[in-house]
Amino acid sequence: MEIKLEQEDAADWVYRGEGAANLVLSYTGSSPLFIGKVMRIQKAARNGSSHCMEDHTVLTEHERLLWKEAEELVSSPTKELAELHYVKDVMSPLLGPKHVDAGMHVLACREFLESVEKKVICQRPAWRVDAAKIDVKCDFVLLMTDHSLFPSGIVKVGPCISVEIKPKCGFLPFSRFIAERNAIKRSTTRFRMHQVLKLRQHEISELSQYDPLDIFSGSNERIHKALNDLYSTPQNNFRVFLNGSIIFGGLGGGVDKTSIVIEKAFEGALKGVIQADDGLRTRSFIELVAETVYNSRVLDQLLEVQKLDSIDIEGAIHAYYNIISKPCMVCRELDEARVPHGYASLHSIPLSESLKIIKDYIIAATAKDCSLMVSFKPREDRDFGSPYGSVYLKSTNQNFDYKVNFIDLDLKPLKKMETYYEKDKKILNSYAQLAKTKHMKGNTLSMEVFETIK
Repeated sequence: MEIKLEQEDAADWVYRGEGAANLVLSYTGSSPLFIGKVMRIQKAARNGSSHCMEDHTVLTEHERLLWKEAEELVSSPTKELAELHYVKDVMSPLLGPKHVDAGMHVLACREFLESVEKKVICQRPAWRVDAAKIDVKCDFVLLMTDHSLFPSGIVKVGPCISVEIKPKCGFLPFSRFIAERNAIKRSTTRFRMHQVLKLRQHEISELSQYDPLDIFSGSNERIHKALNDLYSTPQNNFRVFLNGSIIFGGLGGGVDKTSIVIEKAFEGALKGVIQADDGLRTRSFIELVAETVYNSRVLDQLLEVQKLDSIDIEGAIHAYYNIISKPCMVCRELDEARVPHGYASLHSIPLSESLKIIKDYIIAATAKDCSLMVSFKPREDRDFGSPYGSVYLKSTNQNFDYKVNFIDLDLKPLKKMETYYEKDKKILNSYAQLAKTKHMKGNTLSMEVFETIK
């Protein structure tokens, strides 16, 4: 039976959050078809054309060449179906099907989308509203499992608490194609450098002390530090849900710094799940998440996929120009600036090798930008036969079931390669300018620097 969302269905869907390309809703109604589901609706830029009707109709000629081994992806009539098959056929085998849900394509009438747009506009961050609206020209949405909940009917369902983490890139690039002037890449993570650019551009008001190398380290102590840093400055990289409703972090824009008011509210919200005295619940919750990340080793596999980017954007951009059969603009700029470089060898490799470089780079880009959803529910003493993992929280003497899922595994457009290269230059230039004029202490900027770039 084909499912189609009609105007009256909009009343049962509530705003959960959003990213640059999609708006996310969760279900509050009683239909068995939608209980335990979330919906992703595509957005369109204001005063711009519909991506659904134009950019997202089919893969480009070069993208079809790039993904030719994934037949269903290549033959998809729309970009959205292609993305579904990308998750199912490309990312799921790499990250493990146990941790990946590709979702389901569902038809939606225009009246449903218009009703949702009116319903959620007051809940969306103002800057998100100014930038984009729901694309009402699209006649479909993506329906996915709500990983912030445990499905009913499998085990007894009590309170469920979930944390969404965007871990970002967890390694320092090692490519021989990184220019000497950009050697800072080998010692400072992209996340830390990007924070400086974001602060300069007023995208954030507080620099995060989080370093992705900590959470990917395999060290319990460093993972714990990473989670404390994310909790202190969550931005859009750390959110917590209780029974599917957000209790910490921003819905669509993120929270730069955790205030005392936010801390108290979060501590209170944990009362029904974490059995600890007032003032100790947050610490125990962070311990629970750290133990689970450490014991599950789920980030090990994500890191391996991220490392498919073996030559960095400074090398991959040349393979991109090989594929689109255009003169390399990067080489031209470097030649005009009389900057010595060794990229000529990349323009003499076979097309098949260029395709592999770019395919691996795009897959790695997805892995660097995805989120990890870890969900917990207190485990009953007699709860045998649970299909989930189990973790023991020593500080409260509690056992929890947990499940781990990767979300936001979006297919990156091939044309974005040029954007990646330009952004890389901006991040490096911003960080280099700061390093020239201010004292640096290891990978941490001094308080003097904080004030300067604010």
